[in-house]
Amino acid sequence: MLLALLLGLAAVALATAFWYDTRDRIEATQEELARHLRDIESVARTARSTARDAQEAVRETQAKVALLDSKLAESQSQQAALEALYQDLSRNRDEWQLAEIEQVLEIAQQQLQLSGNVRAALLALQLADARLARPDRPQFLPIRRALERDIERLKSFPALDLPALSRTLDSLASEVDTLPLASDQRAEHPAAPRAPAASGTQGYLARFGAEVWGELRQLLIVRRLDRPEPPLLPASQAYFVRQNLTLRLLNARLSLLTRDEGGYRQELRTAQAWIRRYFDTHAKHTANVLAQLKQLSSQSLSFETPSISDSLEAVRRFKALREPGAS
Repeated sequence: MLLALLLGLAAVALATAFWYDTRDRIEATQEELARHLRDIESVARTARSTARDAQEAVRETQAKVALLDSKLAESQSQQAALEALYQDLSRNRDEWQLAEIEQVLEIAQQQLQLSGNVRAALLALQLADARLARPDRPQFLPIRRALERDIERLKSFPALDLPALSRTLDSLASEVDTLPLASDQRAEHPAAPRAPAASGTQGYLARFGAEVWGELRQLLIVRRLDRPEPPLLPASQAYFVRQNLTLRLLNARLSLLTRDEGGYRQELRTAQAWIRRYFDTHAKHTANVLAQLKQLSSQSLSFETPSISDSLEAVRRFKALREPGAS
């Protein structure tokens, strides 16, 4: 019995020890599990906080990206507007420049047709070419080629300076009133040279002989009969002679400007004949006028009018292509 009781007590003791050991183990395990749970919860809280921070950063980044996208779109819109404005300004500037060049060329063409002023037309073409000679304007190359062709054509054209000839005739017409008339020139005979003063009878005889000889020279006039004498013109007729000569020179100028070569040369011949007949051709001024008239008469005239229509047509064609709706 005692042995059984001892065995029972030992079994109870063992069971109690086992229970305590198991309970301690369970408690340790629970504590370890609680500690792990606390660590996991801390990590979870940190992760949640980090996630919230990341989400906030993402939202801020998205807001910044949206703002940048908005600014980029606005900048692109402004750039497009500026490019459109620049294109408009460039197109308007080109149109103004082409309109100015067209007007200059039209004036040069009129000068060619009215007065044959090749020099003015050549200067107008060179000015237009210089205005278009920019490396950033390749669209103007067709116009510049047409300008170069017309420039070469005008340079090879025989030079006839009609404005200079016209100015010379105007100058000669204004000098008619200063030309001396042949009828105004009287034969002047130099007085007999006085003998040196001498004393006594010899000096008196010498002076007396010189005075007699001078009187005889004034009484005797020798004239050549193979040359016609210039007509003696009263003041009224001399006025009309000068006026008619002036009209002849102005008619020659008008014939020059109207391309009437026959009338031009006829008026110059008549003017020269009148000067030789009514004016003193021995005077230096008259001789100079006759020399200029002779030079004008020998001037080679060519009234073929050149044209710069190629350049004008190129400018107008370019303007037509730039107009809205042009194909």
